[in-house]
Amino acid sequence: MILVWLIIVPTAAGLLAWLMGRRHPGWSRWISLVALAVNLILALALLTRYADRLTITPDGPWLAEINLTWIPQLGISFHLAVDGLSLVLVLLTAFLGITAVGSAWREIGEQVGFFYFNLMWVLAGITGVFLALDLFLFYFFWEMMLVPMYFIIAVWGHENRIYAAVKFFLFTQVSGLLMLLAIIGLYFVHGQNTGVYTFDYRQLLGTAMSETTAMWLMLGFLVAFLVKLPAVPVHTWLPDAHTEAPTPGSVILAGLLLKTGAYGLLRFVVPLFPQAAFAFAPVAMVLAILGILYGALLAFSQTDLKRLVAYTSVSHMGFVLLGVFVWNEMALQGVVLQILCHGISTGALFILAGSIQERIHTRDMRRMGGLWAAVPRLAGVAMIFALASLGLPGLGNFVSEILILFGTYRVSVAAAVLATLGLISATIYALWMIQAAFHGPDKAGWKLPDLSGREAAVMGAMIAVILWLGLYPQPVLNITRPVIEHLQQPVAIAQRTVARTASIRNTQDDLTGWAELSRHFEGSRPFQQSNDQNDQNELNDHNGGTP
Repeated sequence: MILVWLIIVPTAAGLLAWLMGRRHPGWSRWISLVALAVNLILALALLTRYADRLTITPDGPWLAEINLTWIPQLGISFHLAVDGLSLVLVLLTAFLGITAVGSAWREIGEQVGFFYFNLMWVLAGITGVFLALDLFLFYFFWEMMLVPMYFIIAVWGHENRIYAAVKFFLFTQVSGLLMLLAIIGLYFVHGQNTGVYTFDYRQLLGTAMSETTAMWLMLGFLVAFLVKLPAVPVHTWLPDAHTEAPTPGSVILAGLLLKTGAYGLLRFVVPLFPQAAFAFAPVAMVLAILGILYGALLAFSQTDLKRLVAYTSVSHMGFVLLGVFVWNEMALQGVVLQILCHGISTGALFILAGSIQERIHTRDMRRMGGLWAAVPRLAGVAMIFALASLGLPGLGNFVSEILILFGTYRVSVAAAVLATLGLISATIYALWMIQAAFHGPDKAGWKLPDLSGREAAVMGAMIAVILWLGLYPQPVLNITRPVIEHLQQPVAIAQRTVARTASIRNTQDDLTGWAELSRHFEGSRPFQQSNDQNDQNELNDHNGGTP
């Protein structure tokens, strides 16, 4: 039942915060904070209870699950389950949710109750996405994230908030509908093959289908997840949404909503369609490298602080896409760490950008400069997370990206070299950001308050996590290793199948060529002809009797 409570608690807290916020706005903040603290404790309790079960069992690496019949006529169930991957993402959701509430404490002053209602329902939807094992239920939670985030941007955002909110809604809604079509298609393909119509993830694994069908269904899932990731060229909603969203909205967008796309790639795209994903991998790796380099280039060209940080997300999440389609253990371990580290470091940078805007009422770095003398604690914290963003050893982002690069090197040296240019570019834009905003002469004569106790507590917690992940990431790797090994199994089978099929086709081509040659020398080599015929018969037997 803990899995159910992880969704009920933020959902109920959101309703209560909305009701209480009409009379006592301050209560909405405390209700949301307490609810997310409860979720964090529940997730830690799961980790503690099942710490000795972090292995692969015959049913997979699942630690806990609940499966209740919902709509039996359609094969829909309320099926939640948690493994090591889901668990670390649920922990990330609760932690970043708390930091988002902290960043909204003073920034959100209008319709406070309604704001926290939307925030808590977004977090409930994200938690559901990480736990759902019924594809219909997964899609329900996927859409549950959309509308509250639209309101967060449209109601509490900045100057062009309506444009940004509508753009966000259209991109995510259209791509979500494509995924729904793919889910329904998979549902019917499985039903026609087995006679069992179900949305259950574990039953749908290994569904037999033609290569063409698998590719089209895989693309339906893939587009939805690439939009959320986001990947070039479907990334254009992200800079506008980040720039116009309020600070807590940017934290949730960068730290969690983007991670649902990465989770979808890991959990659904490759395991459900291993052969199609294997065939698509070269294209995906090209898109990943384009995203890494293009995002870094655009980040360097920005003068708006939030927009710069937004484009860094495009670049850093390109490493996630690269690691997923490289699909070896080292790269996948890097992907999991990158999901966590990017959520922490970029979430912190958005909080800092919001704090600066709250103090000087601009995000334009051309109007900044000299802030280090005015707000040294804020500037020092910004330096730490800028160094995390560029991949400084000792901080979490370095470990994640170096694992992805090492894993990529085993598959493609060229791809690894090109992706490494993204790290060099990150050094340029991260240090340029610090120089433009905090160094130089203090022409404006800034007299600003430094980090408050609340802001310092939030930043201190995030620094502690990013340092821990950089200095001792092994606990996270241990928690997620059984999941990674389990996810790799269908792809390994698909790779062997593709290699075996290619070998058989080459043998068929050789036999065909020998048959044509032997016709020129009829009767001269009967023994070789006989052997060739035997080889062909064996080949036919391997293909089920098909010549």
